[in-house]
Amino acid sequence: MLKTHNQVKNGLGGLSNLKRLTYFVAVVETGSFTAAAERLGITKAVVSQQVARLESEFRTSLLVRTTRKVQPTESGQAFYLRCAMILREAEEAFDELAEGSTEPSGTLRLTAPFDYGVGVVVPVIAAFMQRYPACKVDAILSDQTLNIMTGNFELAIRVGWLPETGLQARKIGTFRQVLVAAPGMAAKVAQITQPDDIAHLPFVANTALRDPLRWDFSLNTAERQVVNVHASIFLDATLAVRQAVFHGAGLSVLPDYAVAADIAAGRLIEVLPQWRLSTGGIHAVFPAARFRPMKVRAFVDLLAEQELLRQSFQHGQTL
Repeated sequence: MLKTHNQVKNGLGGLSNLKRLTYFVAVVETGSFTAAAERLGITKAVVSQQVARLESEFRTSLLVRTTRKVQPTESGQAFYLRCAMILREAEEAFDELAEGSTEPSGTLRLTAPFDYGVGVVVPVIAAFMQRYPACKVDAILSDQTLNIMTGNFELAIRVGWLPETGLQARKIGTFRQVLVAAPGMAAKVAQITQPDDIAHLPFVANTALRDPLRWDFSLNTAERQVVNVHASIFLDATLAVRQAVFHGAGLSVLPDYAVAADIAAGRLIEVLPQWRLSTGGIHAVFPAARFRPMKVRAFVDLLAEQELLRQSFQHGQTL
């Protein structure tokens, strides 16, 4: 790829050539020259010409062009990752320079799980915008774990058990897993005295989980029961599972942030409240960078405050 100092100097020197990296990154992220041009507010011809010039100068094929989609080559993908990092750090440098003692500003791009996003993150976004009107928020909520690097996110909220990665993370809270049922199943729930009793009851499985049919219960750290349930309904989203349980389809295990209000209002029943399932973590995850913009720090601080209030409220309910 970039073989000599002269090639680098001649091919990438100057602000105009930095723009080429912006064009290239936009094409990779949108998957087409047309969409990239729309994102950048310029013509498709300019984007195509500048990316082609980049390939010509370095005699390297960066993109595979088809009638339906544009995809990076192996060299193009490696180059894209470096370019995305360069552009992100350049934006952060300008943000740092502009911030000084001023309030957070600019667009915060983040991703979060759909269920936690709807229930917790979206209200925090609303509070964040009221507190910092110079900011904008571009959030993608998805039950799929989106790649923070290739998605060009400044922040990702991860709920569950954080795998080992090279990313930076801050733990902002925890959540309990809760076995719940609809009030219409109260008669059957009354007959449940221990986890083994649920093995043959109807169960709604959340296939977004790694192992949705095996549950490890503990009682005062002294007794443990592992139960393998038999599901009749399989759904791939937490909120869909909650809706199925609400309509009496069966029992299920759901995170406390998704069902606390329903339990408090009597719309759902907590089953075997004396038994505990494993507790998961809520993390703010960041791309590796020397500088973290003020808008990111301010949003995470606000989310952490909300998590503290939420958990304090739920702890008060369980006393």
